[in-house]
Amino acid sequence: MDAAALLDLDQLDSEALKALILALHQEVFSHQKQLTTQQEEILSQREQLASRDAEIEHLKLLIAKLRRMQFGRSSEKRDRQIEQLELRLEELEARRTKETAAVKESAPASTAAARPVRRPLPDHLPREVRKVLPKHEACPDCGGKLKHLGEDVSEILEYVPASLKVIQYVRPKLACACCDRIVQAEAPSRPIERGIAGPGLLAHVLVSKYCDHLPLYRQSQIYARAGVELDRSTLAEWVGGSSRLLASLVEVLRRHVMAAEKLHADDTPVPVLAPGLGKTKTGRLWTYVRDDRPAGDSTPAAVWFAYSPDRKGEHPQSHLSNSTGTLQADGYAGFDRIYEAGRIQEAACWAHVRRKFYDLEVAHKSPVAVEALERIVVLYAIEKEIRGHPPDERREVRNTRSRPLLESVKQWLEGRP
Repeated sequence: MDAAALLDLDQLDSEALKALILALHQEVFSHQKQLTTQQEEILSQREQLASRDAEIEHLKLLIAKLRRMQFGRSSEKRDRQIEQLELRLEELEARRTKETAAVKESAPASTAAARPVRRPLPDHLPREVRKVLPKHEACPDCGGKLKHLGEDVSEILEYVPASLKVIQYVRPKLACACCDRIVQAEAPSRPIERGIAGPGLLAHVLVSKYCDHLPLYRQSQIYARAGVELDRSTLAEWVGGSSRLLASLVEVLRRHVMAAEKLHADDTPVPVLAPGLGKTKTGRLWTYVRDDRPAGDSTPAAVWFAYSPDRKGEHPQSHLSNSTGTLQADGYAGFDRIYEAGRIQEAACWAHVRRKFYDLEVAHKSPVAVEALERIVVLYAIEKEIRGHPPDERREVRNTRSRPLLESVKQWLEGRP
């Protein structure tokens, strides 16, 4: 209140003063009520965010568990479960970001939720520098000359949409002035005879289909949005033509992988359309990995994939018919005949062993499973130390440090009731 208002108070009688005090009290009470309501709303929003955060973490754990269980008979069903959970997770995280911003506007800075540390953007990405200069060419206070003191640098990640272009091959015709002979360069070869697709476009179609799981009809729709009509049947012809082109390269890759003295093998189910039935059937994708980098070998690592319509043991037996050495794989019975032949030695997979104990620990909090995991993690730590070292050195460390631990694990397992 100003001085004039205070002087006016002196002119008021007792009843007027009581009425003024009552009005002020009601106004203060109204403001307090609004403040309480806002605080309750903020608290409710925070509780909703906390509940959403808990659900997000639960979904992340559930997705991680399903991914560990993915390679089994129900893999196709789990793929759908994972896809639905990831969609739900994306929706929750997007909504959390939106609602967190609203809470921050009304909450004190000290109570804002902690954000994860942002990782720097990759160095290999090209940088486009845009300088933002001050509006003032001289000091806004005294008009003095400005000199360079330093700079602040911040980055945002931008997306440059993919684009299509047409390459025109122009072949001029030249005629001899003496004999009228016509000379012209031969037309450049194309990946697919008489096809309009360049190698970059073919590679993009293949990567989109097999790596990004984007069906050809959806790719056709994407190209249509760019104003290019490419029928699904045309894309399918390109896929078949590319497969024929790559067949010789795949064979070279197979020979390189199978020439290794040590292989890692595994298989995973893949859904395959059953023509005429309107549904899918389950095929198998066999994976053979050559990677001796952990043993200090500089030979390029490689993977060879082979498809089969079922999981019969005859398929890996055929794939490995000319191989010798060591095979690291799970306990699939189809590998037994390979080991019985004596050409290939079995190397059991610790990852598969650990997975069973991990599932027991998660499901039942089994103390036996916990101890098994603790014993295995010590072996893993030793392997991490010697990864990339020469084979002789790795063998020596394993004999001196890992072998006693493995013997202890064997005695412990055999001693369990």
